Amino acid sequence: MKLALIWQHHRKRLLVITASLGLLAFLAFLFVSLPSPRHLRQDRYPASTLIYDRHQQLLYEFYAQENRVPVTLDDIPDSLIKATIAIEDKNFWHHHGLDFRGIARAFYQTIFRHRLEGGSTLTQQLVKNALLSPRRTLGRKIKEAILTVLTELLYSKKQILTMYFNQTPYGGTAWGIAAASKTYFNKKPADLNLAEAALLAGLPAAPSRYSPFIHPDLAQKRQHLVLKKMLEQHLISRQEYQQALATKLHFANPQPGIKAPHFVFYVKEKLVQQFGRAAVEKGGLRVKTTLDWPIQQEAEKIVAGEIAKLKGAHVSNGAALVLQPKTGEILAMVGSKNYFAKDIDGKFNVVLALRQPGSAIKPLNYVIGLAQRRVTPSSLFNDMPTCFLVSGQKPYCPTNYDLLFHGPVQLRYALGNSFNIPAVKMLALNGLDNFIASASAMGITTFKSPEHYGLSLTLGGGEVRMIDLATAFATLANLGRRQNPVAILEVRDAHGRLLWQYQPRRGPQVVPRGAAWLITNILADNGARSAAFGPNSWLVIKGHPEVAVKTGTTNDKRDNWTVGYTPSFLTAVWVGNNDNSPMSWVASGVTGASPIWNKIMTHLLRHRQPEWPPRPASIVGRTVSNLSGQLPSPGEKSVRFEYFLRGTEPQKPATLEGDILINDQTGQPVQPGEKVAASHQEHHRYLRDVLGTIYCFDCPPPPPDYHVNINYPPAALPTPRP
Repeated sequence: MKLALIWQHHRKRLLVITASLGLLAFLAFLFVSLPSPRHLRQDRYPASTLIYDRHQQLLYEFYAQENRVPVTLDDIPDSLIKATIAIEDKNFWHHHGLDFRGIARAFYQTIFRHRLEGGSTLTQQLVKNALLSPRRTLGRKIKEAILTVLTELLYSKKQILTMYFNQTPYGGTAWGIAAASKTYFNKKPADLNLAEAALLAGLPAAPSRYSPFIHPDLAQKRQHLVLKKMLEQHLISRQEYQQALATKLHFANPQPGIKAPHFVFYVKEKLVQQFGRAAVEKGGLRVKTTLDWPIQQEAEKIVAGEIAKLKGAHVSNGAALVLQPKTGEILAMVGSKNYFAKDIDGKFNVVLALRQPGSAIKPLNYVIGLAQRRVTPSSLFNDMPTCFLVSGQKPYCPTNYDLLFHGPVQLRYALGNSFNIPAVKMLALNGLDNFIASASAMGITTFKSPEHYGLSLTLGGGEVRMIDLATAFATLANLGRRQNPVAILEVRDAHGRLLWQYQPRRGPQVVPRGAAWLITNILADNGARSAAFGPNSWLVIKGHPEVAVKTGTTNDKRDNWTVGYTPSFLTAVWVGNNDNSPMSWVASGVTGASPIWNKIMTHLLRHRQPEWPPRPASIVGRTVSNLSGQLPSPGEKSVRFEYFLRGTEPQKPATLEGDILINDQTGQPVQPGEKVAASHQEHHRYLRDVLGTIYCFDCPPPPPDYHVNINYPPAALPTPRP
């Protein structure tokens, strides 16, 4: 009782004392573990990071130690000093290490405007890069603040600026401005012009993101921002600003000897995200990747050789990606015909770039219709002139690649021959919301919300990345289970201690096994595509009838694709031009990307037996009518065999009616209330497609400008069958 009274009387005082002791203990711990700011002036020798393929073949070594050359402030041009201060710390000459206005501004922009903005001064960045780890913790931020103040007390502003230019990472192996100047422009810092200085000044914020070797478009935007800041802060004149914008930059070739450069820099970005820039560029990491160097070499040779043959077709570049569908492991990444090519920007990695997929996106559309049991492989689509009416928009009237219309066609042949109008009808059935959500689940990461698109999305109207399209096709190859791309198998430190190891995991089942199997079966059916591609096209891999494949070409001939797979290998190929200029001629991928794809797949499968995907128990087979796609009528001889999801197989023959009235002037059914002279009325057989459109099998062809109008969204979608 007495202790309780004492506690009640002195509770506030005891809490204050306890909190004070805790704070003192925490501060004491920080000061004990605090590195000395005097270390800023000591040379430190980081170990290089080694990147290997899956067989321990060295791909690249980051020589962070050898690529650090000290300079004095007199070696650095005034334009570079001004550019760095303008973009990183405009109050550098006036604050004492911590810019509280900048911190407050960054806090406001991040919290209230959802725009990430840094608030660190140059002194803070120096301390963070040279003395502390990249981990974002409260303790590290407190240490950073203390060391920043101490640094400002120990050193002059010029000394701090000199140390900043010597100890800041500029990307790759370039630590310090001297190494950066040589790496990117093969110059000494003193020889840099304003445009070059502005580009280098913008790199430290995110060296991988703004690297002109990896993302030249982002590097240019960053350079323009630096110049704009210099103009706004009256550090350069309007004339100097305009001249710098107009100056063409000539970059040095990266260090020779690198193998699979596009892949190496892709891996580096992944490592930086996981371990921090300092650990990657001077931490002595030993990285085992998924790349198979012999496969990479062959893919590079094939891409370069075939692109050289397409010069007359105004095709200047190509890219390829090879991965294992079962694991997502990347075996080869060819980001351009030649990383060091000077006639194009060879450093640009098309595998990661946004391009339109053309008809290569169609299988993702059809597999949704199959999975949701709206259609079957024998469902009829009427490939005839059709306009889709959307309220408030112009009618959308697609055409086929061959500028022909093919009448009633079953889904297997509509997809195999890549007819456009059936694909648009399929998207009208699925709905844009449904398609975008399902494609995203399969691996497409770049589709925006549905209001940004129309029904042309199924013909390639939305941009995708090759690596995402390959992931989606690999999902089909993997019977509906998505495995995200994997590039790194393990990471060790300089002493061989394991820091991280890839743990294979079964990805999510995003498409029913049966639906994925059906699409794969259709894409592997050479007979189903022969009408458009012929029986002996580049889509046929000799001795391997199990290979599923789809081509795609955009209407403006700016992108040309072929993507194909077996259960063990997937290869995606693109050809075109980096500047988006159209190609002179390509034939649905057969004379563009397909020869590259064929040669890579032939190399991959040369010593392997055919590997058919296992047929799920949910798949059943039936003999169907070639005319209707339903069960054959008694005595019908034109039949074929087809596969179905159990429960969607046809149950009875289709009924052919002979009492439909047709206007022989239009070739179309007479609508209720339509006045047509009896002399223009004929009786014909008909069937209906999945949208309820009447098929007239023996009608005269409609006039050239005739279109059937279909409202989108359809007034009543067919009810999915159980």
